Amino acid sequence: MKPASLKDIKTEIELMPAKELTSLIMRLAKFKKENKELITYLLFEAQDETGYINSVKEEMDLLFTQVNVTNIYFAKKTIRKIIRYAGRYIKYAASSAVEIEIEIAVCNGIKKLPIDISRSTALQNLYNAQLKKIHKALDSLHEDLQFEYKDAVSQL
Repeated sequence: MKPASLKDIKTEIELMPAKELTSLIMRLAKFKKENKELITYLLFEAQDETGYINSVKEEMDLLFTQVNVTNIYFAKKTIRKIIRYAGRYIKYAASSAVEIEIEIAVCNGIKKLPIDISRSTALQNLYNAQLKKIHKALDSLHEDLQFEYKDAVSQL
């Protein structure tokens, strides 16, 4: 089955009655956890970006406390998992400011770990990739906002 284009989907949704649209969204939310998380973000958390950022940072801090630092291999796997979670939360917000805040939290979490990142090329590459993402998002922001984040980025 070939999926319809976004334009076709949009026109069909605009023609639907409210009850049908509600049941359609509920059915969509049942199938994937990511769909449910996105709907939750759009309905409850999109209005309060700072609260959303703080809740994501708290979750990241909790995940960083669970990193197995006895072995670099296990630490790397857990850090990759945290980066995937961060990417998912960034995707929901679709905002460069939110992306920068969350990526900075990830980098700070990696730096706070009691392991030497320089011992592992893979960990160094993970950290450098996060820095690249931050710089890319910084370039897309307005100059005033760029100035506000420059200090936080320079400390990384």
